[in-house]
Amino acid sequence: MRSIDACRRSLSISALLLTLAFPLATWAQSLRSRPLITQSVNENVLHRLAGNTRSQANAQNDAGRVADDLSIDHMLLQLKRPPEQEEAFTQLIEAQQNPSSPNYRQWLTADEIGKNFGPAQADIDAVTGWLKAHGFTVNTVHPTGMSIDFSGTAGQLRTAFHTEIHRLNVNGVEHIANMSDPMIPEALAPAVEGVVSMHDFMPRAHNKPHAGYTFTSSGTTNYALVPADLATIYDMNSALTGGAGKGQTIAVVEDSDMYSSADWTTFRKTFGLSNYTSGSLTTVHPAPASGTNNCLDPGTNSDDIETELDAEWASAAAPNAAIQVATCANTRTTFGGLIAVQNLIAASKPPTVISMSYGECEAENGASANAAYDSTFKSAAAAGISVFVAAGDEGAASCDSGATGATHGIGISGFAVSQYAVAVGGTDFIDTYQGANSTYWSATNSSTYGSALSYIPEIPWNDSCAGKLLSNFLGYSTQYGSSGLCSTSTASEEGLLTVTGGSGGPSGCFSGSPSTAGVVSGTCAAYPKPSFQNGFGDGVRDIPDVSLFASNGIWGHYYVICYSDRRNGGSSCSGAPSGWAGAGGTSFASPIMAGIQALVNQSKGLTKAGNPLPVYYGLANSGVFHSVTQGDMVVNCSGTVDCFGATASSGGGGHRGFGGGGGGRSTANGALSTSSSSFSPAYAAGSGYNFAAGLGSVDVGKLIGIWP
Repeated sequence: MRSIDACRRSLSISALLLTLAFPLATWAQSLRSRPLITQSVNENVLHRLAGNTRSQANAQNDAGRVADDLSIDHMLLQLKRPPEQEEAFTQLIEAQQNPSSPNYRQWLTADEIGKNFGPAQADIDAVTGWLKAHGFTVNTVHPTGMSIDFSGTAGQLRTAFHTEIHRLNVNGVEHIANMSDPMIPEALAPAVEGVVSMHDFMPRAHNKPHAGYTFTSSGTTNYALVPADLATIYDMNSALTGGAGKGQTIAVVEDSDMYSSADWTTFRKTFGLSNYTSGSLTTVHPAPASGTNNCLDPGTNSDDIETELDAEWASAAAPNAAIQVATCANTRTTFGGLIAVQNLIAASKPPTVISMSYGECEAENGASANAAYDSTFKSAAAAGISVFVAAGDEGAASCDSGATGATHGIGISGFAVSQYAVAVGGTDFIDTYQGANSTYWSATNSSTYGSALSYIPEIPWNDSCAGKLLSNFLGYSTQYGSSGLCSTSTASEEGLLTVTGGSGGPSGCFSGSPSTAGVVSGTCAAYPKPSFQNGFGDGVRDIPDVSLFASNGIWGHYYVICYSDRRNGGSSCSGAPSGWAGAGGTSFASPIMAGIQALVNQSKGLTKAGNPLPVYYGLANSGVFHSVTQGDMVVNCSGTVDCFGATASSGGGGHRGFGGGGGGRSTANGALSTSSSSFSPAYAAGSGYNFAAGLGSVDVGKLIGIWP
């Protein structure tokens, strides 16, 4: 028999969902959250916020506890809604995309989200009161009611959250982090998701500089992409002769200012984009709607290349749009990009489209941070903002970024997993592999340096020796094991031992806590399958959703950027762009896809489109997407987790960290696989939706023509 509380919740859900059949004005005032905090706080009865300790916070890296008076400003405490309120909010967002609903495209402000779908004010008051009682300063409660910005000291964190902040030495780099999962009074737990971050390991930007590959140089030429090529390959020219995104605002969120706005101007002038006179560039540091400002000017840092390329290539896709570089400095424990997105949603005039080119793998990001990004993007969708996130540059091994081989098995980005953001993956072109450069590229450039002749069939972007196409091209019948490409001097000398390529795969550790650091294991639970993705991929949330070209030159193709910061790998933007800086990464694909959505919005007379994913998946079989059917995103690996073909001195294997033997020192490189006992590529391209490229890349002209 169900409890009285369960019956009441069921009735509440039914009542809330019934109201969604009516226009916003009819039901808005009837939706109010019930309090979840119903007991008095007992500091001796605690609840552990599981899954919120970085793998680097271990005895090996421990350099001792920080001083109690160490100031830690602008931490974010993520809250929860009652389940019936969460369900009603989900249903409303679905109704906003349903043409038959009276709430179709009826967007909410951040204040309206908070008033109608936020936590009960009594819960917010109880949590903020508890923080203040422990000496913390509450800087602001975000208008949606889902996030509290607070500041304090390491000593206050130790007392209130029962975890110590220690200094760490990780590969010679100093960090701080909590050494155990935080704990809060059990009475508060129903309303608290957790502290988003209690460490200073910041997410990574998803760009990869153009590399000096030599193995394709004999008889081939580099064909680098400029804006004119992008327009030709993805059928954008008809949209660019119209409004070209006029009236749309694309915000690229960053943790660094641009090195030089003159680079953006030079980029546009050189490639003919300055002819679109409505295009503009502004830099903003979005402040919260109230309270103490948590968005400070970060100045320029090593991430300025990310800011430059995001602004330039968003403008390349939608040259008449207003490009808004939204930058906030990272605090000691909070990523400036998350602060920027939250504050943009609450702005008096939010952008129409947002692009974020940063990420961290699910199993490292932690349950509270994963929930925070999902909640933030959900609020953006309700406000009508279309959000695009780079899927990652690590193949299916997103917990091994920057490594020369995967050791943590299959993992995806916790930033890109939300169903309320478009996860944008990365492709490459097949022409060099086929010896067909001249079929798709002109021998001469146009006045704006374009040379692409048509759409070029795509393959997954993959720099690793474990990719089947690359191993075949270089004359190897297999990628892995002692006779495979990955165990040769060619692989090591050419930099092919690398976890680099367009990312994708199934969610595995959105919530819960891994038992093995960075590995989908323990109590890890996946992000549930969103309804619009039913019938695509497997039974959980899968990424990417769509893909665009993102290679950094493995087959002779990469993006040209104007980036004059020589200290961080830039070059002069004078002369022909063949001498300019170049790069790849899904960092390019995300702002370009954001620009494409701006073209769609402008062409269809839409101010905003909200979450476009239901429409994308609804058009899966319409011919809008270029299916990616050849190649794979498999990267080289070692160890026993999702790795096949790596020979070891001893030990066995197990899938995704569950079961299996002990392992040993690898003597030959393996290939990432969904099985450790047989080779099942993680992952191969194929017809229809696949983990290597999602739905595929987009024909922009067709997309605009068929958009509802």
